[in-house]
Amino acid sequence: MLLEARGIHKHYPYLSRRLFPGKRTFVALEDINFQLERAMTLGVVGESGSGKSTLGGIVGDLRKPTEGQIIYKDRDIETLGKKDYLEYRKNVQFIFQSPQESMNPVYRIKKVLGEPLDVLLKLDDREKERRILETMELVGLDRSILEKRPSEISGGQAQRVAIARSIMLRPEILILDEPTSALDVSIQAQILNLLRRLQNELGMSYLFITHNMALINYMCDELMVLYKGRVVEKGPVESIVRNPQHDYTKSLLSFVK
Repeated sequence: MLLEARGIHKHYPYLSRRLFPGKRTFVALEDINFQLERAMTLGVVGESGSGKSTLGGIVGDLRKPTEGQIIYKDRDIETLGKKDYLEYRKNVQFIFQSPQESMNPVYRIKKVLGEPLDVLLKLDDREKERRILETMELVGLDRSILEKRPSEISGGQAQRVAIARSIMLRPEILILDEPTSALDVSIQAQILNLLRRLQNELGMSYLFITHNMALINYMCDELMVLYKGRVVEKGPVESIVRNPQHDYTKSLLSFVK
């Protein structure tokens, strides 16, 4: 098993404004469990506020769970030493909803793409340039954009840059948080096709986070439906789409038909 979530809970504290204030908590996630195998795509679907992005952040160790474990290759990531933890961070990468917002606006694209290599691989200049150009070709980007800034390229190009940056280290897992929702419909299809091709060529696993049930059939092998921080349905996509059990899943599917 490549990665596993065991009993993940996430609670956020907040203060009550009532007459007798006291410490209370908002439950963002409760008892989330799943397994991610090599070269598979697990879809996580739910409405805004269901806990999808919080879960993605915990898997990528951008947030800490209140309770529970993320197991990577049979080891709790909280127990990893420095070398193994850096390997984990290299192998688990993100693609976010708004690509241009995830890039430093003053950097040129060449620096945006080279940043992961500088931080985690320490390649020499020749090897770094070779990796950048090779990855740009993989995602269908022309080298003419290398000297441009994020604000000078289109939304579709920016998402391809974001994808190129995320696969620059040849990770094992990509966490895709609403990767096409900020794009025009015509561009969305191109990006989804690109993601499928890259998965086939590079053998990556995807955690595909979306509110759009229409994308699940096309992209995912397994599906986990989140509602108010809880898993209400989980299993093979085909089975759930054909015979949903929970009313919330049925309501999500009703918008697709």
